[in-house]
Amino acid sequence: MRRFAALYAELDRSTATLDKRAALIAYFRIAPPDDAVWALWLLSGGKLAKIANTRELREWLSQETGTPEWLVDDCHAHVGDLAETITLLFDDPPRGAADVPLREWIEHRLLPVAGRDPALRRAAVVAAWHVLCADERLVFNKLLTGSLRVGVSQRLVQQALAEMSGIDIARIAQRMLGAWSPAPQFLRNLLDPEELPGDREQPYPFFLASPLEADVESLGPIDDWMLEWKWDGIRLQLIRRGPDVALWSRGEERLDGRFPEIESAAALLPRDCVIDGELIGWKPGASQPLPFTALQTRIQRRKPGPKTLADTPVVVLAYDLLELDGRDLRTLPLSERRRLLEDVLSANNDPRIVPSPLVGAAGWAEAATLREAARERGVEGLMLKRRASPYQAGRRRGDWWKWKIDPLNIDAVLIYAQSGSGRRSTLFTDYTFGLWDGEQLVPVAKAYSGLDDKEILALDRWIRTHTIERFGPVRSVEAAHVFELGFEAVNRSTRHKSGIAVRFPRILRWRQDKTPQDADKLETLRALAR
Repeated sequence: MRRFAALYAELDRSTATLDKRAALIAYFRIAPPDDAVWALWLLSGGKLAKIANTRELREWLSQETGTPEWLVDDCHAHVGDLAETITLLFDDPPRGAADVPLREWIEHRLLPVAGRDPALRRAAVVAAWHVLCADERLVFNKLLTGSLRVGVSQRLVQQALAEMSGIDIARIAQRMLGAWSPAPQFLRNLLDPEELPGDREQPYPFFLASPLEADVESLGPIDDWMLEWKWDGIRLQLIRRGPDVALWSRGEERLDGRFPEIESAAALLPRDCVIDGELIGWKPGASQPLPFTALQTRIQRRKPGPKTLADTPVVVLAYDLLELDGRDLRTLPLSERRRLLEDVLSANNDPRIVPSPLVGAAGWAEAATLREAARERGVEGLMLKRRASPYQAGRRRGDWWKWKIDPLNIDAVLIYAQSGSGRRSTLFTDYTFGLWDGEQLVPVAKAYSGLDDKEILALDRWIRTHTIERFGPVRSVEAAHVFELGFEAVNRSTRHKSGIAVRFPRILRWRQDKTPQDADKLETLRALAR
């Protein structure tokens, strides 16, 4: 634990990416495999089974330190992070305490008491508080609360492992996709320089487009680019290798059984391949796809019934070919991969898996006109892909851009607020907004991005002095402030009180020039719904 706590402290202190990577390399070079694989799992976003809830942790802390519960709560409110609060309120143990390995703490002291009697869980947690020094205690508490965030991305961890081992980062990223267990054998396989049988079962890391913020003319001649519609569906890789078929979402989840018609179509492909594309709902003969909300009913059903299959038929719009007959094609130019993709799909001619149509434009001005009409087509804009580009891993700027249409917008009233998490845990940064339905404000969207630090501080002070009611961590506030919200789409929804669901809401600006009476009505938003 001591070695991992030192790594965590160094990563938390550093703001330089190169320094963080150097710290990771140093740790993985000397850490025992049993500890290193748990560190890898935790730094990649893994969380332990719940050992105790926040109420129990505050009670145990009060009992062990003799601190009144009201004072513990007050300290927590000021510090903003429960793990740090517990660490600060406990004294360090006498020097010379034995260093217990990270694996020992997790596998033999924490996981065995998860879900057990409160007395057992309390004994395990309190025993750790009494023997761990401050740095170790902080990490231990972070494990308990599931808040082990330290500004390290999975990509940075993979870069460190690649530099340390000499193995291509693409291979490491591929081996880390999907669910895996933090066992020493996994780490050995991860860093094995030879190709392993399991490598053929995994998808490739997805190549992600970046938002286009510069003038499109700066991209050079339009003939260097391939244009496609930006679909609003589920990004996936369709894998056909021998008799095995798998659908992997961009969220690294296998979608087995949820889209049986696509699995059947993949089994009929004439050649083994890995296809990158978008799964969308689309009824035969329709001029545009179904809204994303229709797909959500399919995602939630592992074995959809006949009615679900009939109500929301799906297709895969394929736009890239990553592997063909066991050959990795990712280093080929996109134009060549696209030609091979069309050859494979034309030989099959199955309407359930078809190439994503290319968009023709004589110049950027014509492309801009097409983009403006994207919403009427049921799409989000245009994708711009350099014809000579290889298929990379992660978000690499320069070759793939998403040129989205301008967001829809409404003026809404702030009605609820909640404190954020991590470094924003002491500020109210999560907001709920409402529109007028008659004389009542009905909640329609939640948003937490779009304000600068100065605006966040000013709004936080106002919320604290204009709270009407408290509902746990949520406060209802006076209807006084109007904000312009942006979002990608509006859909009908039976799950929301308003009957409306908006996609990707965010704050565009604080309309201090408007009064609550100037905010939009719910019927305005309903009119935009598909």
